[in-house]
Amino acid sequence: MSLSLQYRQPPVRLSCRQVPAQSIIMEEKRLSVGQEDKTEKSKQGGNKGKCGSCCHHRSRENDTMAVPPGFSDLGKSAKDIFNKGFGYGVLKLDVKTKSQSGVQEFATSGSSNTDTGKSGGHLETKYKMKELGLNFSQKWNTNNTLTTEVTMEDQLAKGLKLGLDTSFVPNTGKKSAKLKTSYKRDFVNVGCDLDFDMAGPTIQAAAVLGYEGWLAGYQLAFDTAKSTLTQNNFAFGYRAGDFQLHTSVNDGTEFGGSVYQKVNSNLETAVTLAWTAGSNNTRFGVGAKYQLDKNSSLSTKVDNGCLVGLGYTQTLRPGVKLTLSGLIDGKNVNGGGHKVGLGFELEA
Repeated sequence: MSLSLQYRQPPVRLSCRQVPAQSIIMEEKRLSVGQEDKTEKSKQGGNKGKCGSCCHHRSRENDTMAVPPGFSDLGKSAKDIFNKGFGYGVLKLDVKTKSQSGVQEFATSGSSNTDTGKSGGHLETKYKMKELGLNFSQKWNTNNTLTTEVTMEDQLAKGLKLGLDTSFVPNTGKKSAKLKTSYKRDFVNVGCDLDFDMAGPTIQAAAVLGYEGWLAGYQLAFDTAKSTLTQNNFAFGYRAGDFQLHTSVNDGTEFGGSVYQKVNSNLETAVTLAWTAGSNNTRFGVGAKYQLDKNSSLSTKVDNGCLVGLGYTQTLRPGVKLTLSGLIDGKNVNGGGHKVGLGFELEA
């Protein structure tokens, strides 16, 4: 018979009273300092060769120059103050809708002139092929004119847009076509349109250069049939975040200018000035738009002829907008001749 004996050492139990509290604190500090040293070395290794204070080492991701607007859009902010929200003398209804995929869009509009009683309207359809950068648009109006436009953008080159615009009048058989091209990138926006005419095409070209907020543009139209320059327009301006200045000279006889100022998030103001060579009559106007709340706005304008325009726009619900406007003749308030307008827009 064999007898084996086993001895198990009882576990050692330590209490907080057996380890001094000062030793625990010193050990925690040592581990914390070591971790900070490792983190600092990691940061220095990742930023090696970089200097945050030097301009040549700064990130250039946000240093991009906005593409300047087209020639026809110069001074657009001031133009919108005087044009948008005013539809006096007209009763108008606009309806817009699009497919669930967003590929097809439909728009129809009808209007009636309160002075002449003449009514008109149009129907427009749009089809987009985003993968090919193609847009198709067809439009028919009550004058029995059919127009078709095909555009392709950013396919052959980034910023290049090509378009073909055709029109056909079934009653008279009249046809027309226009080839449109435009190219835009940082600091430059150029365009050229060629109007196909059997007698001789008309060439329209425009260019706008922009640098650090300053804008300079030129537009011309050349009639090849008569070999004459029918348009010769210059424009110059400055655009900042909340301030825009625009001046123009058309054909050397029409001088104009506008100033746009966004006073705050709710108030926008604009001033326009125009003068014709050989005439002492200077035309000017002052306009403002005030955002009452997120669903309503009030617009007003007055010119040197004492014509006062008022406009009120109210969004009744998402996709439903109502516009009321009026024109008051300040020189003949009691004599009548004032105009009112009503606009209703539906979008789904």
